Formats: sequence, C-alpha cells, structure tokens
Amino acid sequence: MSTLRTALRDYLSLQRGLGYKYVHQERTLTSFVLFMEQRKTAFITTKLALEWATQSPGRHASWAIHLSDVRGFARYLRNSEPRTEIPPTGLIPRSGRIRPYLYSDTEIQTLLTAALALPPEQALRRWTYHCLFGLLVVTGLRIGEALALRRDDVDIEEGILTIRGAKFGKSRLVTIHPSTRQVLLDYAHRRDVHLATPHSPYFLVAERGGQLLPQSVYRVFWDLSRQTGLRAATAHTGPRLHDFRHRFAVATLLDWYRAGKDVDNLMPVLSTYLGHTCIRDTYWYLSACPELMEHATRRLEKRWEALP
Repeated sequence: MSTLRTALRDYLSLQRGLGYKYVHQERTLTSFVLFMEQRKTAFITTKLALEWATQSPGRHASWAIHLSDVRGFARYLRNSEPRTEIPPTGLIPRSGRIRPYLYSDTEIQTLLTAALALPPEQALRRWTYHCLFGLLVVTGLRIGEALALRRDDVDIEEGILTIRGAKFGKSRLVTIHPSTRQVLLDYAHRRDVHLATPHSPYFLVAERGGQLLPQSVYRVFWDLSRQTGLRAATAHTGPRLHDFRHRFAVATLLDWYRAGKDVDNLMPVLSTYLGHTCIRDTYWYLSACPELMEHATRRLEKRWEALP
C-alpha cells in the first residue's frame, strides 16, 4: 500500500471518528490518490491538485468542491510530510447556492398521480414511489433519510419517524400528520401483502423486497418529471428531489408569517426538524423566496418604527 493510500485510510478514520460520514469524500480522495500514484508523486502540490480537480470538462460546480476535499487532506498530510502544499482557497470560485425550485400544489399532485400509474399494474412499485415522493413533500426529509427508514423507525400509531445517523451522524424525531400516517399505514399493508416474507428491514422497499436504491429513485423521478412536463424531454437539469425539502421549509415559513407568528423564535424549531446543524442554513430560505424576503423586510420595518 502506498504512503498516500495509508495516509488516506488514517485520515478517513479520523474524520469518521469525529462524526463525519465522509462517503463522497472517500470516493473523491481515492480518485485523487490514484491520480497521484499514476504520476509517481509521493506528496501533494497545488499544481497537481488543480490539474486533477479540473480534469472533468464543463463541470465547474464540482471543481471547487473536489479541490476543497483535497485541501482538507493536504492539511492533515502536512503534519507528516513537510513538502505537502495546501492549495489556497479561491483558486476555483465556488458557484452560488442553487436557488430551489418551488413546486406548485398542482405539479406535486400531477407527479403523485403519475407515480400511481407506474407499470406493472399489480406491482408494489407504483405504491412505493407514491408513498416516497409524498413523504418527501410533507416532511422535508432528505432522500437518503427517507430511504434509510427501517420498519422500527416508523411508529405509525404515534405518528413519529426516527431519523437515525442523518447528516453529521445526528439523529432526530420527526412528527407526521394523521393523513400521512394513513398513507404510510396503507403502504405498509400493501407491502406486507405483496411480500409474504420480509426480505429487508427497510420500510420502503424495491419490488422484490430489497433496499430501494437512490439511483433507481432518481431514474424514476427523472422519467416522471419529463412525462409530467416538469422537465423537457431531453433536459438534463430541472426540478430536483431535494427541492421537495426546500418547498417544505418555504411553505412552513410562509404559513408562520401569514399567521402573524414570531418566526425568529420558531426558526430553531424548523432548523431542528429539518436536521440543520446550523440555523444559518434555515435562515437561507428567507433570501431564496421573494415572498419570504418581503415578509421578513416588513417585520424588520415594524421593529424599526417601534423604536423611540
């Protein structure tokens, strides 16, 4: 095993010991180490790091992220290899955060209806995707969190979901509406009738009972998006599954503002519900939606008017 590979193994172990999952970073840095080995280089230089990070044409959004991953690894290596160069920040400007697509109620209903029409007619597949997409809409869960739900994590009777080992290894409880409980109960019944013997501990399952994989979910979502007009037939970009989460956050904030509630005091509640590690990530939605920004501005103006 090369020195860099050994160092990478130790680095990943350290990060995971601190509570980070480092799944994507492991793939990224493994690719980088292979790149360095092919060039027979034992230590990191800024020039090679930049060459590796920018080798994929037309993917500027990922270049800065990849270089950032290498920067963290290089800081770790610098302690044992003084020749290591740490790529400076700003070499590749990061793209701005993607503005969320805010689905309309009609678009969501059309997508859910299309999911219920998925072939084959007598299979579990259509009910699985109808339940999954609906759950993302009404809870704001990340797609990985929804797919990771196990049977024991879904307390239908109490209306509580246990989200385990979410981002940064934190777990949380998510309450659900009675109407959502009914949909989950209906799906669980259909699933258990379809699968006489459970093949998996997961709540949402693939047709034969195995774990539902993200790549399969994305393919179905893209197909349905094109079918329902959310994306053009040949489009490679458009509304995302993650935008269901954005819609949930924005809709919650709008409801609070329209009801005249103290949003600043409620913001930590929403942040906890969404599993944000920093409340700043929740406040970002104020700038992501023009109506929310208008409500926030009006609230601030009223405070100023009240000042002596």
